[in-house]
Amino acid sequence: MSDSGRPARYWSMVQDAGSREADIYIFGDITSWPWLESDVSSYGLASEIQRIDADEIRVHINSYGGEVAEGLAIMNTLMSHPAHVTTIVDGFACSAASVILMAGERRIAQSCSNVLVHHASTFIAGNAARLRAEAEDLDTITEQSVTAYVSRTGRSREEIVALMDEDRFMGPEEALEWGFVTEIRDLFGRDSPTQSVRETVARLLTAGGRRGPGAPGEKESVSKPDTPQEKEGVSESDTPWKTATAQFLDALSVKK
Repeated sequence: MSDSGRPARYWSMVQDAGSREADIYIFGDITSWPWLESDVSSYGLASEIQRIDADEIRVHINSYGGEVAEGLAIMNTLMSHPAHVTTIVDGFACSAASVILMAGERRIAQSCSNVLVHHASTFIAGNAARLRAEAEDLDTITEQSVTAYVSRTGRSREEIVALMDEDRFMGPEEALEWGFVTEIRDLFGRDSPTQSVRETVARLLTAGGRRGPGAPGEKESVSKPDTPQEKEGVSESDTPWKTATAQFLDALSVKK
């Protein structure tokens, strides 16, 4: 305990002597005023990150989030470190914690985990002018998170903002589809088909005349012959849709 009576450590870092790898565990709220032992502040964590002498830093995340400023500072500090950074969603990566998730060049979601992105929010009281000014400030604050999401996911700003509007949880498969994580780790020992399915579906749907995943609520167009005879010399069993279905099932290892 510190002299003030508060816990002296608000996070956990593990690095064996002589090891070139370090693990950081962010398993709590992200706040500028840590009180609980699990609370994480950018000051407390960043000062230690700067002292890490390692080639690989793994950041394990299980957090409902917290203050945007703290999350941005932790993300930037990790990205500025010379080590290769891997971020891992061990439970939840919500709100400001999802911003920290973006620090990883390699971003892993455990097979039982969730990611949530949304707009910045606050509590305020005041007159109409004060409320309008605060709304503009929130837009500016949110834009920094949008920039991080767009840079890492490769999605457009419009797509990311529309997803943030929904303010909902994404499971590992959807987080992978959107690009918030780069892979899924299955601790149950199963052969996870997620990545191969994603690649197969994207390729085959394009060949069949459909687009890949689009923005939320965006309708996908379908282009295919009304009858097999409209495409000379091609039987029904050889159409892209039949082929896509067969290869999709094969990728999932589903037996008819």
